[in-house]
Amino acid sequence: MQCVYIYSVDTHKTRPTRGSHIEVKEKLFFCRCSEAFVSPSMASVGAVKLFFCLVLWLSNMLSTSQGKENFSHYRYPFIRSASSFSGSSSFSSSSGGSNAYDYIIVGGGTAGCPLAATLSQNFSVLLLERGGVPFSNANISFLKNFHIALADISPTSASQFFVSTDGVINTRARVLGGGTCINAGFYTRASTRFIKKEGWDAKLVNESYPWVEKKIVHRPKLAPWQKVVRDSLLDVGVSPFNGFTYDHVYGTKIGGTIFDNFGRRHTAADLLASGNPRKLTVLVHATVQKIVFDTTGKQPKAVGVIFVDEKGDKHQALLVNKPRSEIILSCGAIGTPQMLLLSGVGPKDELKNLKVSVVHDNKFVGKGMADNPMNSVFVPTNWPVKQSLIQTVGITKKGVYIEASSGFGQSNDSIHCHHGIMSAEIGQLSTISPKQRTPEVIQAYIRGKRDLPHEAFKGGFILEKIATPISRGELRLMNTNVDDNPSVTFNYFKHPYDLRRCVQGIRMATKIAQSEHFTNYTKCEKQTVEKILNMSVSANVNLIPKNTNDTKSMEQFCKDTVITIWHYHGGCHVGKVVNKDYKVLGIHRLRVVDGSTFRESPGTNPQGTVLMMGRYMGVKILRDRLGRAAGI
Repeated sequence: MQCVYIYSVDTHKTRPTRGSHIEVKEKLFFCRCSEAFVSPSMASVGAVKLFFCLVLWLSNMLSTSQGKENFSHYRYPFIRSASSFSGSSSFSSSSGGSNAYDYIIVGGGTAGCPLAATLSQNFSVLLLERGGVPFSNANISFLKNFHIALADISPTSASQFFVSTDGVINTRARVLGGGTCINAGFYTRASTRFIKKEGWDAKLVNESYPWVEKKIVHRPKLAPWQKVVRDSLLDVGVSPFNGFTYDHVYGTKIGGTIFDNFGRRHTAADLLASGNPRKLTVLVHATVQKIVFDTTGKQPKAVGVIFVDEKGDKHQALLVNKPRSEIILSCGAIGTPQMLLLSGVGPKDELKNLKVSVVHDNKFVGKGMADNPMNSVFVPTNWPVKQSLIQTVGITKKGVYIEASSGFGQSNDSIHCHHGIMSAEIGQLSTISPKQRTPEVIQAYIRGKRDLPHEAFKGGFILEKIATPISRGELRLMNTNVDDNPSVTFNYFKHPYDLRRCVQGIRMATKIAQSEHFTNYTKCEKQTVEKILNMSVSANVNLIPKNTNDTKSMEQFCKDTVITIWHYHGGCHVGKVVNKDYKVLGIHRLRVVDGSTFRESPGTNPQGTVLMMGRYMGVKILRDRLGRAAGI
């Protein structure tokens, strides 16, 4: 049986595309079942093959049709382009009418999608997402294209890159499904300590995690590299081995993944299929400009939002005039504090400097930002290894997590793409000190990378991440354009305890790279610590110190090679910006449901808990409002 992919293209797209005026409109799939009628004796076998060909063709037609502009697939009849919105555009009414909603959710990401699906069981919900749909985007859908999605810096990319003032290149999602569309896919639950610290109902938490897991989470088929990491972690004392589990427990474990065994990604957007199509409306390419408030009462009251569609036209969406209707921000740790500030909620002096009308003065909006710093150790091999993202993790009692990735899933040509600046897997640019990662250096790096042989991409990385960084930063507006990134500072390793933990983590990572399991697997000789730390794939500039066995030099290595694993959080902390129910302090009918409320990143990887949070808060809001009548 031979399977063939055919691409149909649309050369009349008005939206800009990356690298070409021809955009892949959809990918069709069919199988040539030439064996089907070879001989009568083969007829039954051929029939079976023909049946499977038809099933594969049908499933691919269904999945690719989801990304078309009319979004008419039976699972998602409620997804439409923002320009189709027929609500009020006069901006004069705050009472709401036939086009008003019980809930307006800003941000169709990791938390926003399960939240919208859940609330729509009983109430009308409008979900506004600034990006497009993920369903027919091959760079999102397939594990092998993980790097490409992160590398795409075009205006329509699912990944919007930004550079923190620390000099670390980072990214934020711009697509329905949010970070679940562009991350490495690893799924784990939070620790019981985190659940208690958040004040969540443990019973409802333990109902909400499985709701997500049954729909989009899978048990990974362990890659050879991940098996070696598992055995090496146990050898260096990260024990016990806890097998495959979603739970966050000390030792070495295999976690879940949102990639299935065919390498296809399942995202938060898939959870929208559980919504009530009669009560749920999802608009894509709907860029919210600000929240609209009624300020005539004792406290400001959220009444709606203003958004711009893909054609540049402006619209206003309104809440119904009921006390318990709400605007819910689920824009993520960058987008949510940015949206509050743009709407006039934040430090009054900062807002006045940008001529933003102050609705509510709160000096804590955008403060307490944190990102888990990550450093990596490259382990070469004498032969190409199978691509793998994170599957095995080591949860240590030293406050560091050990993870790993391997291989390179792309063709020789795609190596010339500069995804290295975005990816922890091919992270050569991390060897350049953050403050020196200037546009000129990045361009020089890109040019130099084109000359690298394919063999340079053999091997993989041992990744070391600080579990709960103490160092904190802040987010500030640069201007009032919502499409522009705000200024973000994380202050990596500002606190000495974070730096000490990094040194411990790097030492553990080098021991893993030196283990017998790795030398047997890579067919390379055991290397010294110094050589391991200096053996990242060739970069244009390498500032790694020579005396790497020295503690001071190891600390410098941490500072010079710090990158991100995209687990940033904070900016809208509980008790500072929102209350324990995530309602914005000092404002009626406005709530935040996303990782901006966290003081630490849950588990080794946060996406599982943020997904759960969307479901959890949806159920909680329904039960608080309706009691048993909620029927959840």
